[in-house]
Amino acid sequence: MKKLLSLPPNLVGSFHEITELPRSEWFCTNDPVGKKLGSGGGTTWLLRAAYEDYKTQNADAMSFDEWLAADKRLLLHAGGQSRRLPSYAPSGKILTPLPVFRWERGQSLNQNLLSLQVPLYKRIMDIAPRGLNTMIVSGDVYIRSTEPLQPIPEDADIVCYGLWLGPEIAKDHGVFVSTREKPTELKCMLQKPSVETLSALLTDHFYLTDIGVWILSDRAVKVLMQRSTNGTDIATGEVVNYDMYGEFGCALGYEPGVKDEAVNTLKTVILPLPGGEFYHFGTSHELLSSMLAIQNIVNDQREIMHHDRKPHPSIFVQNTELKPKWTQQNRNEWVENAYVGEQWTLTQDNIVTGVPENDWTLTLSEGQCVDIVPIGADSWAVRPYGFNDKFRGDLADVEYLGRPFAEWAAERGIDLNAIEGRHDLQAARIFPIVDNTDDMGIVLRWMLGESTLAEGKAIWEKAKRMSADEISAEANLRRLVDQRTKLRLKNLPMIAKNWQHSVFYQSDLQTVAHEYGKYDVALPNALPESASLLTRTCDAMFRSEAERQRTNGGTQSSELAKKYEAAAFSLLREGLTTEALRVKQRPQLSVYADQIVWGRSPVRIDIAGGWTDTPPFCLMEGGNVVNLAINLNGQPPLQTYVKPCAEPHIILRSIDLGASEVITTYEELSAYNTVGSPFSIPKAALSLAGFLPRFCKDSYRSLEEQLRAFGCGIEVTLLSAIPAGSGLGTSSLLASTVLGALSDFCGLGWDKTEIGHRTLVLEQLLTTGGGWQDQYGGLLPGIKLLQTERGFSQSPDVRYLPGDLFQQPDYRECHLLYYTGITRTAKTILAEIVRRMFLNEHDELLQLREMKAHALEMFDAIQRLDFERMGRLVGKTWQQNQLLDAGTNPPAVEALTKQIDDLCLGYKLPGAGGGGYLYMVAKDVEAAARIRCILNENRPNDKARFVEMSLCKNGFQVSRS
Repeated sequence: MKKLLSLPPNLVGSFHEITELPRSEWFCTNDPVGKKLGSGGGTTWLLRAAYEDYKTQNADAMSFDEWLAADKRLLLHAGGQSRRLPSYAPSGKILTPLPVFRWERGQSLNQNLLSLQVPLYKRIMDIAPRGLNTMIVSGDVYIRSTEPLQPIPEDADIVCYGLWLGPEIAKDHGVFVSTREKPTELKCMLQKPSVETLSALLTDHFYLTDIGVWILSDRAVKVLMQRSTNGTDIATGEVVNYDMYGEFGCALGYEPGVKDEAVNTLKTVILPLPGGEFYHFGTSHELLSSMLAIQNIVNDQREIMHHDRKPHPSIFVQNTELKPKWTQQNRNEWVENAYVGEQWTLTQDNIVTGVPENDWTLTLSEGQCVDIVPIGADSWAVRPYGFNDKFRGDLADVEYLGRPFAEWAAERGIDLNAIEGRHDLQAARIFPIVDNTDDMGIVLRWMLGESTLAEGKAIWEKAKRMSADEISAEANLRRLVDQRTKLRLKNLPMIAKNWQHSVFYQSDLQTVAHEYGKYDVALPNALPESASLLTRTCDAMFRSEAERQRTNGGTQSSELAKKYEAAAFSLLREGLTTEALRVKQRPQLSVYADQIVWGRSPVRIDIAGGWTDTPPFCLMEGGNVVNLAINLNGQPPLQTYVKPCAEPHIILRSIDLGASEVITTYEELSAYNTVGSPFSIPKAALSLAGFLPRFCKDSYRSLEEQLRAFGCGIEVTLLSAIPAGSGLGTSSLLASTVLGALSDFCGLGWDKTEIGHRTLVLEQLLTTGGGWQDQYGGLLPGIKLLQTERGFSQSPDVRYLPGDLFQQPDYRECHLLYYTGITRTAKTILAEIVRRMFLNEHDELLQLREMKAHALEMFDAIQRLDFERMGRLVGKTWQQNQLLDAGTNPPAVEALTKQIDDLCLGYKLPGAGGGGYLYMVAKDVEAAARIRCILNENRPNDKARFVEMSLCKNGFQVSRS
């Protein structure tokens, strides 16, 4: 999705440099200087500028109509003057730095309003139907959606999102009106209706408050451009002042307030944003009130990851060297990108930004704010202002620093008539430009209230002075950002040192590690043993990534980086295996000498939520997975046979591999990590069953002695009737099958939950990692939603689902399983994804949470017996897997799926992807037959074939001869 930004002119020239966002994805421009275009005209100007830029980059450029239809795009309007938020006017409100939320993981220590806005907009556009390609939003709001998004109708020209807000708020905004009979179709749009009007509407109407999130079809975009262009040619006509909300919006709906035939014919759908929350950042007051509200969204102490020690929650400090101690009297304090020395005193309603190093004695009274802006190579603009100043109006009438400007000027002996731009405080040249911090401090104190400070007046009179508009136009944003970066890097060691009360380990450690490596910041001291195991695992992986960035720019691991990474996985294994090691086993022979214990399991297909079951994500946030247990060709394909043997040794056999091994010592049994061993799983399973000293309640001098005491030797035979690397959870389910058979043979009494947990432990012993859904997918029958809570005890709750969509004659033939013959290695995919989990990598966490919510959507679709929706959601699962790692869909698989794409509701490679089996949900029985025909005639290799799958109603079974 291309992002098109309308920004203040000065920011346009340095946007890519100071944000490091790629030009290929982010385009920015500004409205023509001195000309007001309105939101509609500004949209036209931005689209035309982006298209012209595209044409300069492409010799064989598409036409405008083709370009408009070719891609999704986000248009974000953030080019205002920021009169009511002076602190971030120079760099644009859109780049306002915002603190990490105390209840959230994966946020960056240098995040801003823009980075918080875009993920929701991307989520919406990802589900927007073809043809709805252009989203238009405002740049000074942060919008959250805490619930899954509803489908977007395909026949709409415009889709507008709104919130259910009371009349006391709605009266100050645009309002979408609909009838109770047609609640999602816009009847008309009202601008700032009265409370009385809104109350009258409720008799037989609904209304939603506009939150400024509109999606336009290509047709609607062209109508908007025609209305905001002087003439009929939207590509070359002069762009005029046209308001998208007051004019275009009020002409929408089937009973619009404004008659405009071209606009009236556009079908407009209004949707409430599910679980929507709206936070405005347009004023100094909102900067603090919105941030406080966001921080207090969650008050459950179990959900809050750090508890800071500030005396009041409305105090926010970022990228700052702050010497004074906060007191109980401090309220509504925002200090960012500033040096605040010991001789400073802050009170209430203070905003301090941009202040360079100084040794001033300075007191900010209630409501006084300071913004210092770098100008040119070595100068600064000194701008004190009031917390509630609006920077609008003639100097004779306007308030400044919380009092009439005329009063302020009179106290300082300033002639109002002599001030250039006196007609508007925003344009008034009252802010002095200085070239040293001594003069800066003196003139600042004089402007704030020390009116008798003659030296301050002399500096002010002598200095070149700028208006607020000129400061924004001439600010040296590179210097501003360099100071912020310097202070953030200076803060990093302190935030790390104060890890128990800071956001350090809940932040995006990938980004933090990048800065540690890029700027050669010394790594923090080692964490104490008293730190939680999960915190220590994240710390170890953070150190690994910082070393990798420091030595190789993140391209490959150094030896030290590998050491830290190994430590992270070792700590994870410790957490997952501690309980199994603590509760030791006493295996006792529980069969007759001629009996055979026979364990058999189906395999599983994960259709939603896979990866959310993988540690450490599931340990931190819990997991949701929907999967189904299936038999292949009418049989459970994984089988284990355990029988006594006369000699005091252990015999391991594999029917499918044609291999065998005799084990006579503990040393041989403990070699389950030997690379290439065909018997790693049964060796580890036998160890966990108590045939290795560290897992056994009793003590023996040798394996032979233990087996003699046990009463016999043991012969274990394995059969896996599935090709290696199937993606069907084979290794996990083979492990659980062996563990289940051994439990019965040795009288251990493990139920399916315990078998599943010990399978997770076994995989940790083998260092293969992995989650819990594979084993529970086959241990438990049928279709089910598996859910766990956070913590090391990952025992899923199970909600079983009806099998109708898989067993009824109308649907049974539509489920196809095809062995691609393409080999895959899940371990390499797993390692990189898990690495990012340890590091709280922002984009991956968002994706995993989407996948977790998606599993609940799948659960709902199957529960409602909605076959088409279920199939579509399988396709969405496959797209989600690819967003985690593109390697899950190699070219050979993509070439195969392109042949049958139009015949499927959805398809995916089960498991981590990369190869193995392809599961397809055909649109209908006829489509299923065509898929069989196509793939049988175009086999990618001599191993590729269809395999009959059927829902398994039993799960894991064990019986005796």
